[in-house]
Amino acid sequence: MQSFEWVDAQSVEQAVSLLAESTDGKPVVAKAGGMDLLDLMKGGVVNPSRVVNLKTIPGMDGVRFDAQQGLELGALVTLARISKDPEVRRRFVALADAAEHAATPQVRNAATVGGNLLQRPRCWYFRDEHFHQARGDEAERVREGQNQYHAIFDNQRTVMVHASTPATALVAYGASVELSGPGGKTRVVPVADFLLPPDMKRPRDTVIAPNELLTRVRIPAPAAGTKAAYHKQGERESYDWPICDVAVVLRMEGQTVRQAAIALGWVAPTPRRSAEAEKLLVGKKLDEELARQAARAAVSGATPLSKNAYKVPVLEAVIRRTVLAAAAA
Repeated sequence: MQSFEWVDAQSVEQAVSLLAESTDGKPVVAKAGGMDLLDLMKGGVVNPSRVVNLKTIPGMDGVRFDAQQGLELGALVTLARISKDPEVRRRFVALADAAEHAATPQVRNAATVGGNLLQRPRCWYFRDEHFHQARGDEAERVREGQNQYHAIFDNQRTVMVHASTPATALVAYGASVELSGPGGKTRVVPVADFLLPPDMKRPRDTVIAPNELLTRVRIPAPAAGTKAAYHKQGERESYDWPICDVAVVLRMEGQTVRQAAIALGWVAPTPRRSAEAEKLLVGKKLDEELARQAARAAVSGATPLSKNAYKVPVLEAVIRRTVLAAAAA
């Protein structure tokens, strides 16, 4: 790890100005919990000239719910707090469960929702400094290599998957992020549009600009009759990166589905909404057979690689179970 300058930001405005000042041609990076950044720096994948500490900015770790505006999470709210907050757990149970199943208790106590959305892929090729320095087509070498944990959808350009588990639930809930830039200007971007397919040649996998800061996450207030569920499937019950995860948000009228959102994580370069399965559910009475049909429709377009075809039946089973769990919530 190379030497770098450390700055404790005291305000969003100061942090934005510090991020805009590049020195020595090296990147200037922001640190929240620092879990992903430290890994990248230790691995030699990121070598910043300056690290801007955001934990010293007051007011960025709030949780607020309003019946009209919905849920607002400060970017520095930890995953542990999201998983335990009574208002989040009562109204946004899929998000609370996604946060609770991310990483380990020690990591959840430090990792923030903003940093979690901004983290880079956990692909072992991406995390290898020497792989970045090798010549040739990186994407093709990853595609033909040890690809058992990589994408089974939308994998023509890249096979790496996004690493956030809360992102899956946030996409299902129709959440947005607030980005703060120079001059106090802000913009709001849906999470589904905020995340970009991972790219080894790009310094970030989101639409955030180098001089912008992710300051808040917003989720619309749930409509009456909304039910939800989340499930993460790994190779073992203890801490492990997921094979897949699924978040389902349904608006029910009795046993009939009026609206449906099914988000699939760790199976595509970004969390993927399954429009086919959602369309199949809407307007119908939800039972086990309908859930089975929806799950089958959701995986019908999969294009697995040489070593990850096992993900298809696993994902299908998880979708079916999560749809039924959401209806029964």
